Amino acid sequence: MSKLSKSELEAYLLKIRDLAQGPFDEMQREIEVTNVFPDEFYKLSAENDLYRCCLPSEYGGWDLSETEIMRIQEEFSRGPGGMRMHLHHAMDLNWRVLYDYGSEELKKEIMPKFHDKSVYINWAITEQKGGTGADLQSTAVKDGDDYIINGEKFLISHTDCCDYTYITCVTDPNAPKDKRLSTFLLPQGTEGFETIPMPHMMGCRGAGHAGLKFTNVRLPKKYLLGEEGQGLEISIHSLSVSRAHIACSNLGMVQRMLEMTIKRAKDRVTFGKPIADRQAIKVKIADMATYVHALRTMVYEFAKSYDTDPNGPFIEEKAAMCKLFSIWATKAVSDEMLEIFGGIGYFEEDCTIDYGPVERMYRDCRAMWLEEGTPTVQRITIARNVSRHGGMTEYSFD
Repeated sequence: MSKLSKSELEAYLLKIRDLAQGPFDEMQREIEVTNVFPDEFYKLSAENDLYRCCLPSEYGGWDLSETEIMRIQEEFSRGPGGMRMHLHHAMDLNWRVLYDYGSEELKKEIMPKFHDKSVYINWAITEQKGGTGADLQSTAVKDGDDYIINGEKFLISHTDCCDYTYITCVTDPNAPKDKRLSTFLLPQGTEGFETIPMPHMMGCRGAGHAGLKFTNVRLPKKYLLGEEGQGLEISIHSLSVSRAHIACSNLGMVQRMLEMTIKRAKDRVTFGKPIADRQAIKVKIADMATYVHALRTMVYEFAKSYDTDPNGPFIEEKAAMCKLFSIWATKAVSDEMLEIFGGIGYFEEDCTIDYGPVERMYRDCRAMWLEEGTPTVQRITIARNVSRHGGMTEYSFD
């Protein structure tokens, strides 16, 4: 498909919004209990090009800009949090890590299969003891033309629907911290690769979280991504962009929360007039709208910077700033939403059916505190990079 015209993009965005707030919302009722996406979710996502649209044209995609990708993400993020998590990954890390760091052999074999979810790849970095950084403890030891992988991963998403796993391990424990790690592409079903189920999460149900265990897993060298010792660089580069996508997901959620809250405030009458006319509620709605607008400005300024130069100055810290501010915004907006809805907002969806899934969205959005780095991690990233540059002196809105 050729690049979308402006009118085609606008029509597509409305289509995705209707999908997220219609069929996806409806099927989430069952997912809240089963914690498993039905086949219909994957089918609808593929039929509506949500796996295809973000890919480069050489692999069947639409050659979308970062701004266009984020606009699509904002729309599907208005729907259930677990589906948002799956589709956010599909539009970014799922294919981008292989595209940026895979060999030509691997890309030729796998990249064309992303467009309809014939291939889906999750990413296993986090460990229960080693966190997500240079202190990881899983190992990949060279053995001839293979690597032998041992260790465990924790809190890994999409384990129930993937065909490969990106896994980051220690390949040289004696190297400097920024050279200790390497990243591999591990096929599902490889001998010694075990998935360990985890309990249901508070929100974002259906996203397939589990632990992973590797016992003498033998992996051919062709599955090494980039070069040995490049694992930390791959993680930092890839997560930088993805953190901005998390912020965009928050934007989609808080925009819908604001709309739901305004409708509720207009409908709820106390002492003869809608609470939307009361000064205290106006203040709350004004604050919510300001957070939403500020977050939208940050997200799309980042997208514009990335479209101009994906390797330009301040990309990493801008992405972390977007993620950090999006947490503040989402906390403030979701808290005000729940307070304005009152008691019915604390009950499951049937009580707020005329407005939207208040209780579910309140739970779903809490995952954003943790995805791809807590607020503390974002602050460390921002401070490290801003200090290195001596401040954001080259920053420009031009």
